[in-house]
Amino acid sequence: MVQALRRLPSPRLTGLGAGLFASAAMLVIGFLDWLVLDGSPLAFGLLFLPVSALTALWVRPADLVTAPIAVPIAFAVGVVPISGGSDGFGGQAMAVITALAVHAGWLYGGTLVAGLIASVRKVRDMGRRRGRPAPAGPGSPARGEQAARVAGAADAAGPVPVRGAQAPGRGAAAGQVSARGGGKAPARGARSPGRGRRPTP
Repeated sequence: MVQALRRLPSPRLTGLGAGLFASAAMLVIGFLDWLVLDGSPLAFGLLFLPVSALTALWVRPADLVTAPIAVPIAFAVGVVPISGGSDGFGGQAMAVITALAVHAGWLYGGTLVAGLIASVRKVRDMGRRRGRPAPAGPGSPARGEQAARVAGAADAAGPVPVRGAQAPGRGAAAGQVSARGGGKAPARGARSPGRGRRPTP
């Protein structure tokens, strides 16, 4: 039975979704039992056990505590069609209460199955969380080793050249050109010594 349940798809239902699934499934089972088997409590109880197991298996880990709570509610919803109450709300309510008291063994069995599966899943989830490695903090040795590797790679690459710096070959070539020209070139606005003097009479 466990192997067959593992082969089934494993959706992740919320607590409300698991309760709605179990209630709808048991209500359909109750109507089918009333139509086909004339309200057999044995068939209803036997089908209640796998519904309880599926509810505990398909609920998500954050809502595991809701599985043992939703299963008895689903049993009470599903027992309405097979309770055989008389007309009226009072007679139907008394029939449902009587059916719950008579078939309490199936109710406790399904609740126990859901509780055991939920407990096992909770323990496994806690073990997985403990087995995960803790995230590296700012002062952890792994973070320090990574920073040392990055620094070593930067030292091996050497200094990075700056874009605004002038290459040494260009400066030497400029000095040689200025030395050949004999100094600075005369400014454009300066007057020649012959042009500025007046002619003598």
